[in-house]
Parts: sequence; C-alpha cells; structure tokens
Amino acid sequence: MSLAGETAPPHPERATASQTPPDTGSEFTPLLRDVKGQQLLERRTGWYARTMVTNSLGLAAVVTGMALTGASWWVLALAPALAVLSARTAFIGHDAGHAQISGNRATNRRIGLIHGNLLLGMSYAWWNDKHNRHHANPNHIDKDPDVAADVLVFTSEQAATRTGFRGRLTRHQAWLFFPLTLLEGLALKVHGFQDLRRQAGRERLVEGALLVAHIAGYATLLLTTMPLAHALVFAALHHALFGLHLGMAFAPNHKGMDMPDPDGEKWGHLRRQVLTSRNIRGTVLTDWFLGGLNYQIEHHLFPSMPRPHLKLARSMVKAHCRDLGIPYTETGLIDAYRQALRHMHEVGEPLRADL
Repeated sequence: MSLAGETAPPHPERATASQTPPDTGSEFTPLLRDVKGQQLLERRTGWYARTMVTNSLGLAAVVTGMALTGASWWVLALAPALAVLSARTAFIGHDAGHAQISGNRATNRRIGLIHGNLLLGMSYAWWNDKHNRHHANPNHIDKDPDVAADVLVFTSEQAATRTGFRGRLTRHQAWLFFPLTLLEGLALKVHGFQDLRRQAGRERLVEGALLVAHIAGYATLLLTTMPLAHALVFAALHHALFGLHLGMAFAPNHKGMDMPDPDGEKWGHLRRQVLTSRNIRGTVLTDWFLGGLNYQIEHHLFPSMPRPHLKLARSMVKAHCRDLGIPYTETGLIDAYRQALRHMHEVGEPLRADL
C-alpha cells in the first residue's frame, strides 16, 4: 500500500485507538479555511455545462449509429460506447446530488432526475439517500449502507453468519466481485423501483413517472432500430458493461480501508474521511475514466467541491495530513483493486478454512 510518508495499520478492518487524538475538533478547520481561501469550493457551472452538452452529443451520436446499423450485428459495437456514456451520465448525476453543479437545490435535483431517472432508469432519490448516509459514516459497519451485509460482506463478523448459498458466495467473493458487477446496471433499476415505496406524494409521482419513461424510451429505441434478437443482446451487453464500469470506479475507493470500531472512540471529520478513503494516482485518462472519484479523500472531505477542483486540493490535503501524522493513502489503480480484493478474500477465509 502506497502512503504519503506513513505506514498503514497492519489490518484495515479496524483502526487503532492510537490514531485518534484526544481532541479532533479543530483538525479540519485550518484545511477548510485554506481551501476556501483558494476558492476551491466555488462552483464551475461553465465546466459542468460543457460536460453535459458533450455527454448529450455523445449519446445522440450513439443513437444515430444505432439507427444506421441496427439491422446488422455490428450494432453491438456501439454497446460499449453507450456503457461508457452511461457511466458519464451517472457521474453527472452523482455531482448534482452533492450540489457540486449549482447552488440552487431545485436545479441540482432537476439535473439529477434527468441524468438518473430519465437517462439511466436509476432513482435519484434512492441513490441520494443511500449515498449521503455513506458519506456521513464511510465504512462504518452499522451506519454505512455500502458495507452492510448483502451479496458481499466486508468483515469477519458478517462472514461468520453466512451459510448455504450465501456462504459459498462469501468464500469466493473476491473472485466473484467483478463478475457480479455485470449485474449492477440492472440492479440499479430494480432498487429504484423498490424505493418508490419509501417515497411519498409528489416525489414518488415524479420519480416513478421518469423511471417508467426511461424503460419505455429505452425499449422503444432498441425495438425501432434493430431486430428483437439484436435488441436483447445489445441491452444485456450495455447493462453488463455499464455495471462493470461503475464497479471499477467505486471499488477502489473504500474497500480494504479502515473500518471505524462502532464501540471505539469517535473520529473527527478529517480522520473519519481520510482514514477510510483511498486515492488513485494516474493520468488525465484516469481522472476521466473514474469520474474524478480517484480523488476520493478530497471528495469525502469536501463533497460539494466541483469535480475539476478535487485534484487542485490534493496537495493541500496531503500536506495537512502529513503535518498531523495522519496516513494519506494513495496508490495506482491496479494496486487499489488488488488491495480491495485481498480484503474481501481475507474476510472469506474462515469459511474456506471450515471446508
């Protein structure tokens, strides 16, 4: 694990109490002051407008290509392009949910509904509720929905309760992780419709109508541009690659990082976000492919910071953590996957030992 001047804890599942100082209340304040002084929390509406226009043009180009080549199996070559553009669309919805795009809440919600519900069939309200709970308590086993026991588990305590088919999944979850992400594109749609039961009134009506509009529009697009067999294969390939792309973008961020002890000392905001997050080094291509989420530490410290400012804040955050003696985890993309998968493999070890 590559760290900036620090050594990682021997095991990432629980952080040691020695990492938490007696008073953490003021650790974040100087950093916040410096970031505000550099105007890094100021919104970049022009940058986001260009990003959304470029993404829309890309989607229009793919739709045009589908209409022109739908009669041929060559149309399947457009499914990976649509999957990549779908991920771009999801990243825009993500940023809208964090109020990075506009200072107006209603504007951000409209952008989120268009890019989430209408274009992807993914409920903006469902995702926003789940993701905000994750940001408030990342990797907290009792409070972060992203590490709750589900298809995958992330602690030995969770693994100990797995039996039957779920136990077999847990034993091999590291090997199954990326194959399982192929189902994520469809799972996001299912979660969205299920969440309508939680919603009420106008929110349910708007969210539900847009989800139905997406399904109807997507089906109409496929069935009017290509034969049924082509359409079924195209939809399967598109959703599988979309899910894989999202899995590759989100997996390196927290998996295998510190998990706060629910019964231990409370961390302040700085340590809670830095110790549970991992940055990914790379090039401009890495930034683009991961939607800026490779600056996960900065994103968690400043959720409303516009995406193009995250890399600008990196050196300030890194230096601040170094001054405080807080580990700042940063590694390459392949090594990040290796660390995340190693953690999931170790969690399943007790079940393999019982065979």
